[in-house]
Amino acid sequence: MAVIAYREALNQAMREEMLRDETVFLMGEEVGAYNGAYKVSKGLLDEFGPKRVLDTPITELGFTGLGVGAAMTGLRPIVEIMTFNFSLLALDQIVNSAAKMLYMSGGQIGVPMVVRGPGGAGHQLSAQHSQALEAWFCHIPGLKVVTPSTPADAKGLLKSSIRDNNPVIFIESEVLYGLKGEVPEGEYTIPLGVAEIKRPGNDVTLIAHAKMVHVALQAAEELEKEGIDAEVVDPRTLRPLDTETIIQSIQKTNRAVVVEEGWPFCGIGAQVVDTIQHQAFDYLDAPILRVTGVDVPMPYAKPLEHLCAPDKSRVIDAVHRVTYRN
Repeated sequence: MAVIAYREALNQAMREEMLRDETVFLMGEEVGAYNGAYKVSKGLLDEFGPKRVLDTPITELGFTGLGVGAAMTGLRPIVEIMTFNFSLLALDQIVNSAAKMLYMSGGQIGVPMVVRGPGGAGHQLSAQHSQALEAWFCHIPGLKVVTPSTPADAKGLLKSSIRDNNPVIFIESEVLYGLKGEVPEGEYTIPLGVAEIKRPGNDVTLIAHAKMVHVALQAAEELEKEGIDAEVVDPRTLRPLDTETIIQSIQKTNRAVVVEEGWPFCGIGAQVVDTIQHQAFDYLDAPILRVTGVDVPMPYAKPLEHLCAPDKSRVIDAVHRVTYRN
């Protein structure tokens, strides 16, 4: 099995789907001649030409709306947002058009499109460019929301997202683009809405998505030295959420810590906690704890940026509290 980077896995997924289905095309700022701001679309313009790899002006609302219209007429656009912070400019098309078209047309008009790009903090990009906005999109009925944490997941989930008949919000992590891992070659898909247990364990369940999966795994390694066996569950798709895998894990470990990069109020963790307390309350031996980003705009200063993001020590502290080690 080939070992490739996260960005290469995304590139491979798009290339394979464009070869498989001539209705698939890519557009966005600098996706063509520049090969993408993070080089995810490297080589696609040369291979598929300017009719299927389109450089757009800096007009997120405009070219996302173009994608909605193209999807309504039978094409399968992949709309790259240079950073998901810029998706705020395209929210009207995503929320009011893409998400609702199937419902408002009485099931007659679907919008099979993918809106993808990097989200979250990293590299001192400060408050306006360091936001984990997945909770916003999860709030909207009609959207699917995907957050891959590994190169293999990036490829398998993106291929499934491109084939899905609904609008899919596909949020990558810019700090994971260089992460390498084994990725199956050729046809390889992962169904949307299916979680994966990244690390089995028996004493506590850590539920984390995107780059927080790696923070949870680092914490689990440290906890193992103390004799605490942590299970790490990666939902991979946040909407629809694989509640069955999460509940089965809680029934085994009886304790849970939810880790997310986003802000705490109305965050992803709040939904996961609600799900657990409704479906597995009798299995819990301790209150569920959440480890989130700090509830402030992201600072520019590097030490403050690190303080705002969840890290291994905060996860370990939460596990100590749910296992009554403190």
